[in-house]
Amino acid sequence: MKQKEPSEMTNEELSLELQKIKSTNIINAVIVGVMIGVAIYSTVKNGFGILTFFPLFFIPMFSKKWTFKKALENEIKERNINSN
Repeated sequence: MKQKEPSEMTNEELSLELQKIKSTNIINAVIVGVMIGVAIYSTVKNGFGILTFFPLFFIPMFSKKWTFKKALENEIKERNINSN
């Protein structure tokens, strides 16, 4: 299922989508931290291997979410919507 562009969303959809993204930020940060910790531990314990570079595979996914969040925030700012 393809995600709508922020300019095509209604005001309610924008607010709900931004709330969903904000609620998952902490979870994403914990996942990234654990992956980096495992990569460092694996590198120190066993030398370079697949787990050393494992977090790099997820960078495009997290950067796409970050740019989508910025686009949502910009659209909300343009429409002058109050979001809490």
